[in-house]
Amino acid sequence: MVHCSCVLFRKYGNFIDNLRLFTKGGTGGMGYPRLGGEGGKGGDVWVVAQNRMTLKQLKDRYPQKRFVAGVGANSKISALKGSKGKDCEIPVPVGISVTDENGKIVGELNKEDDRILVAEGGLGGKLLTNFLPLKGQKRVIHLDLKLIADVGLVGFPNAGKSSLLSQVSHAKPAIADYAFTTLKPELGKIMYNDFKQISVADLPGLIEGAHMNKGMGHKFLKHIERTRQLLFVVDISGFQLSYRTQYRTAFETIILLTKELELYKEELQTKPALLAVNKMDLPDAQDKLHELMNQLQNPKDFLHLFGKNMIPERTVEFQHIIPVSAVTGEGIEELKNCIRKSLDEQANQENDAYHKKQLLNLWISDKVSSSELPSKHAVTGSKVNII
Repeated sequence: MVHCSCVLFRKYGNFIDNLRLFTKGGTGGMGYPRLGGEGGKGGDVWVVAQNRMTLKQLKDRYPQKRFVAGVGANSKISALKGSKGKDCEIPVPVGISVTDENGKIVGELNKEDDRILVAEGGLGGKLLTNFLPLKGQKRVIHLDLKLIADVGLVGFPNAGKSSLLSQVSHAKPAIADYAFTTLKPELGKIMYNDFKQISVADLPGLIEGAHMNKGMGHKFLKHIERTRQLLFVVDISGFQLSYRTQYRTAFETIILLTKELELYKEELQTKPALLAVNKMDLPDAQDKLHELMNQLQNPKDFLHLFGKNMIPERTVEFQHIIPVSAVTGEGIEELKNCIRKSLDEQANQENDAYHKKQLLNLWISDKVSSSELPSKHAVTGSKVNII
């Protein structure tokens, strides 16, 4: 049994998850034609990840959202090679994706002190440029924050995700009996007795059509991309967004959630997933749980209940299914233990895969160096399985 206490909660007030910035590298310095002196290169503009930084802080600190690096020094008799202009560093939170004006990804910053060059300074004047300096690169960039968490909670509005987060992390998110209680990402941390920490992100609720940007749509889905595992949270009694929308059973909810993830980005379905069946304190919950377990064990027997456009290409295979009640605390300790176990198993698999890849590279390297690679004809029509 893994014992843990759960503390540390961060709520993103006035949450900003994207910014558009103008950046410009510094102009180079003038050359010195008579003595062949070279001007200094203009400064560069870098985006640098910092812990405890937010996009709101960046916007408040630099309201013009304009970042220009320093000019390179001119060449002169006392210093024929001019010094480089001062670099400009843009501090951003960890978990930023940088794209250019055309939507092309420039790079990602996944840990503190990661840095990306976004606008290069111009060359100083020299013989090749007739001793005239070049201007720095101009570039408009977009900063897009995608939360990084170990576990992301996936569920329709009012499934009890906020209540569950408060149970596993002693956090106090807004909780009420209406849809879209969570409008901003919230992050809690599970603290275990051996000092292991697991971050859990509660994100704005999905609705049907989220992949088309309905409801919180892409704001939700882009954040879930940057979690290691998914924790589906469903109401055992089912879900209905409003009296105008169709009622969905717990099983239908899981299928629709899976379809939304697939339609947005199929890779999301490859993430390890757990299922928390919430509100087990309600009447008839045990009977409904028995029915749900039967449906999950034989999903193909029930897919005829859905329209073709609602059926995902592949159903999710949950590593653990845990009945819980965020109200009474039932199953919460087991859920924490399963989250820890699942993440540990994933880490071990990733380590094994890395070591196998290293061994394979060594094997190939040895074969190449000894010229003992098999001939082209020797492997035709056969498959090589590397275990």
